Amino acid sequence: MRTDQILTRLERVFARLDREPERPAHLQTPQMSRHRVVLLGSTLAFYLAIVVAVLTTSWLVRLDWQIMFFRPYEQWPQLHAFLDYLVVLGQRGPTAVMVAAWLGWRSWRQHTLRPLITLGVALLLLNVTVGSVKLGLGRLGPHYATEIGSAELFAGGDIFPSGHTANAVVTWGILAYLASTVVTRRVLSVVSAVVSLSVGATTVYLGTHWVSDVLLGWSAGLLILLALPWFEPLIARTEAYVFDLRELLRRRAETGRMPVPVVSALTPLLSAGGKWQLKPVAETVGEPVAAPAAAASAGAAAGHSPAHRSAAHPANRPHLIRSERTPVTPVGSRRPAHPAHPERAGTRGTAARPVAGG
Repeated sequence: MRTDQILTRLERVFARLDREPERPAHLQTPQMSRHRVVLLGSTLAFYLAIVVAVLTTSWLVRLDWQIMFFRPYEQWPQLHAFLDYLVVLGQRGPTAVMVAAWLGWRSWRQHTLRPLITLGVALLLLNVTVGSVKLGLGRLGPHYATEIGSAELFAGGDIFPSGHTANAVVTWGILAYLASTVVTRRVLSVVSAVVSLSVGATTVYLGTHWVSDVLLGWSAGLLILLALPWFEPLIARTEAYVFDLRELLRRRAETGRMPVPVVSALTPLLSAGGKWQLKPVAETVGEPVAAPAAAASAGAAAGHSPAHRSAAHPANRPHLIRSERTPVTPVGSRRPAHPAHPERAGTRGTAARPVAGG
């Protein structure tokens, strides 16, 4: 006869969440290889070349103006409705939510926080690097240009580099970076490249960005993806810290500390020698103290009777006479709480007997 416990769906979910974190053996952390270093250096050189070309108002700025006067949204107006939706794939809010949902599911299946932490680090790097360059150069967009042929720099704008393009490269490229197999990584790399190129071209079509903005956005996003292996030790330490914190909170919730009962200005505590001592409440609140009943039973087991318990006088407190002292009776004492003692016999050693009526 089988006695296996049948778990509900909710119980199975919680049981899976409570499993210890484990990482599949086939998952390998990307390393900063020589090939990746060469790509990083080449992309950085391309990035700096675009910035210099815009700062010097070179041929790249003239190309920006020529395409702006061409007005692609007027040449192919039938594409406008579709591209209005396609450009959403480069907006930070919707894309971050979609990718975070997918990576959260992967983190739950693989029992590791690395996918979510990697996404957070990549988005943080994106905001810092791209945002600082945007605010530092202050370039205006095509719809707000004031002088024909100028680079429109340091005018209070925030479009250089293109945030939509850089965000599309990082957000969709992180899926390829975290892929578990070589084939999946290649397929996702092609998909993310197509999406990021389409988003960049769409911003030029809509007239919201210059061509140089899109080129710099592509290189800015690629720089972040190529530099992510340098941050893998930080990601691993963050994951270990989160799991250690979770274990600490779990142990604290399981053990728990019993609050100290506050009876009066002085709280009686049983010392290691089995004697009652008085401590101020301010010193005992928050300390792990055994229950008075358990302490009394421990003292009885050690051979100490209530007659041998002497209260120690606390330091820095005036000595009070018996009539001025507050009666202190520990919770859980073995002394019965009778309103009055029965009449005792004439001798001290004879037990008290009830008075029988005639």
